[in-house]
Amino acid sequence: MMITHRRMFLGGTLAAACVAARPRFAFARTASVKTKDGVMLFVKDTGGGGRAVILTHAWPLNADIWDDQVTALSKAGYRVITYDRRGFGRSGKPDSGYDFDTFADDLAAVIDQTGVRDATIVGYSMGGGEVVRYLTRHNNRGVVKAGLVGGAAYCLLKTADNPIGAEIGVFDGMKQGVRGDRKAFLAGLLADVFFDAKRPSTVPVTQAILDNALAMAMQAGIPATIGCIDAFSRTDFRPELGAVKVPTLVLHGTADIPVSFEQAKATAAGIAGSRLIAYEGSSHGIVITERDRVTADLQAFLAS
Repeated sequence: MMITHRRMFLGGTLAAACVAARPRFAFARTASVKTKDGVMLFVKDTGGGGRAVILTHAWPLNADIWDDQVTALSKAGYRVITYDRRGFGRSGKPDSGYDFDTFADDLAAVIDQTGVRDATIVGYSMGGGEVVRYLTRHNNRGVVKAGLVGGAAYCLLKTADNPIGAEIGVFDGMKQGVRGDRKAFLAGLLADVFFDAKRPSTVPVTQAILDNALAMAMQAGIPATIGCIDAFSRTDFRPELGAVKVPTLVLHGTADIPVSFEQAKATAAGIAGSRLIAYEGSSHGIVITERDRVTADLQAFLAS
């Protein structure tokens, strides 16, 4: 069964992780970080002596999704680092390694090789699970705060003890779509599910935004695109949430289709002392559709 329409995703209570954006800014420095298994990650680093913020991106896009926030945070004095996850964007595209232990180790390589200390790490959508796994696998090393934006950091698969997850057929349909007419499938996914483009938003979802998002999605390798579907659909982060020991901010749209607001509430409830901010009526695409509010909430959190 191929799933491409908004209604079918709503019926399946999809909790996947993706987003759309439009890169608009040039960055001062790009570099490469080599992971422990030899994969080269493409890194953008604004530099400077300010406190470090590391932003991880959504499936199936790349670091450019954060361009608006990077520009604002850099102007506010922060050193902001973004990178393309292995298999995506301009990073190396191995045939394997698409699991959250590996993603967490890749994030550790970025932290170590950029030399940042006392960083805030923020994960968008699938990146939320990446942040949680880093904190638990690497014992919160080098991190003082964490953020989850539309974060898929709970348990996306519906099971007997997780009724707020999605049926396995939803994820199987996604993989079928990627294996088939990938471009058409991803275009529909981004417009109808991810952005929910007809939904009112502060920044209207234009065709240019959708075209740019699709261009980013098509940069990803097929093994990575499919492998990450398995990773984010089958990884259960619930046992790890209690081990997150840093102050954590959760930003989430109440009309999010891929990662339901119920999931966001459950994630926040599992992390002691976390703060959940609801974006009433907003979709999964809040990094773009509510970009100024996301930026302001992140800045307030960083300054607190």
